[in-house]
Parts: sequence; structure tokens; C-alpha cells
Amino acid sequence: MRVAVLSSGGKDSAAAWWWAMCRGWDVTHLVTVRITGGDSWMFQVPGTHLVEHQAKLAGIQWVEVHSEGKQEVEITDLETALSQLNIDGVVSGALRSDYQKSRIERMAERLNIKSWTPLWHQKSESHMHGLIENGFEVFITGVSCEGLGKEWIGRTLNLAWLTELEELARLYRFNVDGEGGEYETLVTGGPHLPGRLQLTGTVDWDGVRGTFEIEKVHSIA
Repeated sequence: MRVAVLSSGGKDSAAAWWWAMCRGWDVTHLVTVRITGGDSWMFQVPGTHLVEHQAKLAGIQWVEVHSEGKQEVEITDLETALSQLNIDGVVSGALRSDYQKSRIERMAERLNIKSWTPLWHQKSESHMHGLIENGFEVFITGVSCEGLGKEWIGRTLNLAWLTELEELARLYRFNVDGEGGEYETLVTGGPHLPGRLQLTGTVDWDGVRGTFEIEKVHSIA
């Protein structure tokens, strides 16, 4: 089975990628939709260019799809790119977005390929614990919700940090898995990679939200 993984570089994409590997499938491509406009209805916007480093580390072809992020047009942009690939299906890390999942499935039908969403409706807490317990290095690249301050930017989650994150999520009523855009992540290592990425950069904080501005990425085999 030859599959492409839709990847933003974050934790959910990485988990879906590993799921495909565990099934013995050939992950031939990492496909990233790079939004050139201000926002997207379906795809993560910041930091997605870093998927290229993950792809190089894994020896997988990276497919970069440029899109303005316009509603219903961005899925067409993705479809055009996937139509050029010799694949049997596409794997995505969708958790709870019916909007995203339904459009990817209809696109796959038009392309006569399969669509898999292995994380669909996983419980937030078990999903997050599963990532840490299986060795995924989940690096927080940005935060944008009440309860998550500057100190969270640049952290790599471990069980202690995850426990604190769960407590804050209950207190401030946000999604502990970040599904509502409360925070963004980049996976720097894990069971799906033969090595890891080392990041250097600075924190950009405006008093309410912030991001980790990555200056250098080093691959460590």
C-alpha cells in the first residue's frame, strides 16, 4: 500500500504517519498545504515549511502545495497535487473536524483512492498521553489562548508538563489536545523518525499570544 500523509509537521500528523508505518504501508510522500493567504478553513498556517526537514530526515519525498486558503478552493489545490502522485491512499491526522474529514474523503473518492483518519474522535487525554508514552517529542511552537503563557513556548511536552497542561485546560476550558487552535506544535522526534530535529530560535510574545521563531534546524541521525 503506497500512501501519502497530509502533514503540517505537528503532533496529529506525526501520529497518523506512524499509524501508517505500523500497518506496514509504504509512506511515499509527506504532503503539506502551504497557505499563502492570511488564514485557512482546513489547514494549519504557521511553521508548515518545517515538514521539509522531517521529510529529509526520514528520506521521504516532500510535496509542497501552495494555496491562498480560500474556502473550497484549497481542497481543489490539494486534489490537483495528489492527482500527480502514484499512491493508493491518503492518511490525515484529523481529530474532530467534520469539515476537514468530509472534504478529504470526497476528494479521495474523486481521485479513486482511499482516505484514512486513524485519530478520528480519539479522546483528548488518551491521545496526548499516547504521544508522550510512545516517544513523540512534541515541541510547542505557539500558544494563543488564555491560560497558556510565554513560558509554554519552546517546551517539549513530557508527562509532567502534560499533567499541568491538563489542569490548565480544565481551569480555563480549552482543548488539551489543541484542536481549537489553542497551541501549535512541531514534532522533533519520535518512533516514526530515524533521528531527531534540534531547533534554535527566539520567542516572539505580544503579551497575549506568541510563537517560537525558528532560526536554525539541525538534523541529528
